Amino acid sequence: MKRVFNFSAGPAVLPEDVLKQAALEMLDYQGSGMSVMEMSHRGKEFTAIIEQAESDVRSLLNVPVNYKVLFLQGGASLQFSAVPLNLMKNKKADYVHTGEWSKKAIAEAKKFGQVNIVASSEDRNFSYIPKLDPNTFTKGADYFYIVTNNTIYGTAFKEIPDTGDVPLVADMSSNIFSEPIDVSKFGLIFAGAQKNIGPAGLTLVIVREDLVGNVDEMVPTLLRYDTHIKAGSMFNTPPTYAIYIAGLVFKWMAKNGGISEMKKNNQEKAGLLYDFIDRSELFSSPVEKLSRSIMNIPFVTGDETLDSKFIKEASSAGLKTLKGHRSVGGMRASIYNAMPKAGVIALVEFMKEFEKNNK
Repeated sequence: MKRVFNFSAGPAVLPEDVLKQAALEMLDYQGSGMSVMEMSHRGKEFTAIIEQAESDVRSLLNVPVNYKVLFLQGGASLQFSAVPLNLMKNKKADYVHTGEWSKKAIAEAKKFGQVNIVASSEDRNFSYIPKLDPNTFTKGADYFYIVTNNTIYGTAFKEIPDTGDVPLVADMSSNIFSEPIDVSKFGLIFAGAQKNIGPAGLTLVIVREDLVGNVDEMVPTLLRYDTHIKAGSMFNTPPTYAIYIAGLVFKWMAKNGGISEMKKNNQEKAGLLYDFIDRSELFSSPVEKLSRSIMNIPFVTGDETLDSKFIKEASSAGLKTLKGHRSVGGMRASIYNAMPKAGVIALVEFMKEFEKNNK
């Protein structure tokens, strides 16, 4: 069976080399006589897998030694609660509101303290990243929170805000590993795995050591970062197979030039699609140019009936999961690291043909 080009926002496309390696090792992982799905998380085989995965994360992102790397469960959404529970010591934090995921994070944080929304792009349906004015930042805030890439709306921060001594917290679920980042600029980074890392069910957390511990005794044990640090991400049974696949993805990234090469490829793919959209007489981008994501690219025809026709015909042509999020409509192409350039070329060629036939 021929593989399709899967433009899903998540769970998303995985590198074919990773899937083939996993298939080869499905019944017998490196002579163990077991699948990774079956082995004890305390055994030597899995211990080696998770330790190597952490080492590769540190290498790929140049994670400083004073940061801890955790492999957790609960998705990025659980971090909406974990972050304030662990970091909101003075009960005040700043948030930038750029879409659905910041909205949910803000709602959770308000349960635990005062939230100052320092900037918002809600006035134009989150089609841009708002400019930040340091004069609006809360002095002595426990942390400053951003979503670096907004999957639904196709926007991304091009510059990381300077928050001084206030720890910067970032939800990087949909653009982590897509381009180099300076981890030292952040107090805490988290990301759901199902976009650029691996299968759903795993959450990556990178947290600075000095931000961990001294939390209220009422914070549930599994929501404390120090619980997982002390246990090496194995306080309870971790999502073992998801960690194994993520480890293969980390090796695939390293083998293919690391994060700098991922960025080069992603910019090239995004450039192909944006260039066509900007020249098109039928398709347009609802996103301000200076805020455009290189991971998630929404586009519309301006006619809902025509959008539906495009999605249906594209699916028949092997270009799958192009329907936009229900809150914005239209189409959305998610072109994460594992999306080959050939997939974007195929999409652009299909769009050209569709435009010719539907003017």
